[in-house]
Amino acid sequence: MASHQTDSKTTQDQRGLEYELPWLVPALLAGTCIFYFYVSSHSYPSFGAGLYFHIAEHISESGYALPETIPGYTAEGVPFAYPPLMFYVSAIILDVTGLSPFTVAQYLPGLVSIAYLVPLYFFARDLFGSRPQASLATLIVAVSPPVLQWHISAGGIVRAPALLFSLIGIYAGLHLFRDGDTKWLIPALITFTLTILTHPMYTIFFVLTYLLLYLRFDRSFEGLLRGLFVGLGGVLLTTPWWSSVLVAHGSTVFTAAAGTHGGIGNALPMLERLIGRQVNDSPLLVLWHIIAIAGCFWLLLKREYFLPVWLFLTVVTIEEARFVFLIAALVSSRFLFRGVVPRLHKASVVTFGREEIVTFSVVLLVTVSLSGGALYATGGLNAHAGSPSLPQFVNDGDVEAMEWTERNTSPSARFVVLGDAAEWFPQQTDRTMLVGPWGVEWKGHQQYREQLREFRRLSRCHSSNCLTVRLMQFGVHPEYVYIPKGVYTVRGMQRHQPNQMITTMMTSPQYHLAFENEEVAIFKLTDGWHPPRSGTTGPIPV
Repeated sequence: MASHQTDSKTTQDQRGLEYELPWLVPALLAGTCIFYFYVSSHSYPSFGAGLYFHIAEHISESGYALPETIPGYTAEGVPFAYPPLMFYVSAIILDVTGLSPFTVAQYLPGLVSIAYLVPLYFFARDLFGSRPQASLATLIVAVSPPVLQWHISAGGIVRAPALLFSLIGIYAGLHLFRDGDTKWLIPALITFTLTILTHPMYTIFFVLTYLLLYLRFDRSFEGLLRGLFVGLGGVLLTTPWWSSVLVAHGSTVFTAAAGTHGGIGNALPMLERLIGRQVNDSPLLVLWHIIAIAGCFWLLLKREYFLPVWLFLTVVTIEEARFVFLIAALVSSRFLFRGVVPRLHKASVVTFGREEIVTFSVVLLVTVSLSGGALYATGGLNAHAGSPSLPQFVNDGDVEAMEWTERNTSPSARFVVLGDAAEWFPQQTDRTMLVGPWGVEWKGHQQYREQLREFRRLSRCHSSNCLTVRLMQFGVHPEYVYIPKGVYTVRGMQRHQPNQMITTMMTSPQYHLAFENEEVAIFKLTDGWHPPRSGTTGPIPV
């Protein structure tokens, strides 16, 4: 996979962007189409970014000072230990443009998701020494649901820029370690610093990839010094952020968060579950998964170890499919062009040339992939245990209910919110939500799991009796409960609230209807009634 394969580095450097555009256009066009399908089919952004925008607004209101705690999410609030870059960027965007958080969350991640295809293409081009291979790999990433899921959706306000920074840095790292080109030291340092300040998971991905690039292409003392310059330099440049977090919350805040989103022991089972779900629920896309697996074996047989090792180490260190399938796209493209197409050409009994075979094969695969990606972006695929892909956490009824809450309840009022609308609730209402896992990872594994468990169990209640017993069991004392009607989601999984829930709430002496529309009902707990902490166990009626 060195640069002498197919296109020489000198030739690549001499040709300008106009020569690269024909190879970039398929991926950029596919990414643009996916983005269009997504925004056209979603009135509100998918998944949640309410906490992120609540942080941005809190930063703006405090004069752009670094906050210590973010209120609204649980009674005590959550520690602010997130890398701060994109929250400051979001605060500036909100202040300068006057756009709503919903609008920014719906459009900005998708635009950045198109932008990160550019450094990915150039990295693949220079890694493979082949523009066609780079073009196909980038196209696969552009339409791949596991990559799209967390980058085009609302949370992509942080994750998509993190991937953009890390891919630029990885491209720089390829030239640092393979070519010994020191002009890439500063771009590598800058992008690593930006990645640290954006998202910890992408920082791990960045570091892991740099280690592998060094071991594959360099292994010299000078290369080690270049890597240390980038790594230690990024850590030093981000000292004002992480040192302030350590002073405010101690070192345990970082170790606490590290244990809440999986780990090495869970990575392989996670991948098995993910592949199984894709095989069962996404028939249009399963082909790419089979190609990637076959491609890994083929590369090992050809003694091209870098991509399989990169893929394997990513699986066992980062429990996130978005990174796994990004590398799998590179594997697939390499395998198709170097392994499959030459064999098809040799075995063909029809007098097709290599160029015709490549064109036909790629067009067919691209058509299948783009169709699957479009279905995924519009919510047309079953991607969450039978639930539609890219679900919206809120709808018009939620927005109306949250506006009523902000106007008609005390700023000190405390709520229990059922369903995923809870993620946006504190940001939209400036009221406290007592139960919810968002941001609690910084408090530690146990508290995160407790909040997640309570949120799920409360959100699955379908009667007043279930709700009352759960509140007693968890020792939660809200003044209001917020109940979705009809279809809603719990952690992205679609559920249906039966009419029985509202009927039993209306007839219960413990709750009084305060607001209702077609999508939401808000009940005030009867004056003087507070559920005591209880050791209630056993089955609870729903």
